[in-house]
Amino acid sequence: METLLLNSADVNENAKMADLIPAIEDAFAAYERGDAQMPPKSYIDLPQYNGDFRSMPAYLDAGEWDAAGIKWVNVHTDNNDKYDLPTVLGTMIYSDPKNAFPLAIMDGTELTMLRTGAAAAVATDHLAVEDATSMGIIGAGVQSYTQLQAISTIRPIDEVVISDLDEERVAAFIDAFDDTFDVRAGTISEAASCDVLSTVTPVESPIVSKSDVGEHTHINAMGADAEGKHELADQILLDAKLVIDDYEQTTHSGEINVPWSEGILSDEDIYGEIGEIVVGEKDGRIGSDGVTVFDSTGLAIQDVAAAHVVYEHAAENENGYPFDLIGLNQ
Repeated sequence: METLLLNSADVNENAKMADLIPAIEDAFAAYERGDAQMPPKSYIDLPQYNGDFRSMPAYLDAGEWDAAGIKWVNVHTDNNDKYDLPTVLGTMIYSDPKNAFPLAIMDGTELTMLRTGAAAAVATDHLAVEDATSMGIIGAGVQSYTQLQAISTIRPIDEVVISDLDEERVAAFIDAFDDTFDVRAGTISEAASCDVLSTVTPVESPIVSKSDVGEHTHINAMGADAEGKHELADQILLDAKLVIDDYEQTTHSGEINVPWSEGILSDEDIYGEIGEIVVGEKDGRIGSDGVTVFDSTGLAIQDVAAAHVVYEHAAENENGYPFDLIGLNQ
């Protein structure tokens, strides 16, 4: 037996959204049913390097398949300027649950971007209006690309408004998608008034106000992944049908963490978890709904589900580099 080493290109090639989105939905369902184990995300804070490490282990039983793994990921805000490296780096170890053999070691950075997009697509499918054709994105970094790729898989998106202070990033995004979509640069308000909005920024002071948002906009709040981060005005959260991915993570480090810790937003303001909607315990969008919000912190079960998809397709396609990690063939 050999371990498969998969770089970012291998991960990208073998994680098509058409396969990834249902796998992430299966993961949410398994978690809601109690068929998953996901210890709390652990942090190593490194203020001297303006960064941190996070470990994210999980196991899930999706019925037809089960999988286990752990992602070692960081957020170092100086990486791009000082080291010409991405702000977020990650490594995923994907293991066979029945014997713990490390089936694959793969790039977790690409995996994170893809599974984050897929998670937003699952939420959008359940919470956005059926005929959503316009999408706004605030933040033109790497996450913005997979948000559009994923959400356009489950909704007939035609018009895209991208908003970011960095004009070069905006230009690069438009260049990447202008052959496929009617894509243009716009203000935060123009982006937020679309049928679907994804926010993918690291801000700690809200940049989207209540007046910016359309009457029936579905918002994927994807940027907040640490204490203090906060993209949406409190009133948006208070007035919306608010759906979260995991209570412990979102109250600690999700979009709701600031108003929840300050007592502005309470448990009663949270409609439910996405898993409850996926398994049918609670309704998704209903006709009377106005604004809906999905607060996504990113769960380890998503990484494991995504790694499962990547590994299965990579093995079929003979991608990657097999090597004898634990010395069975010596």
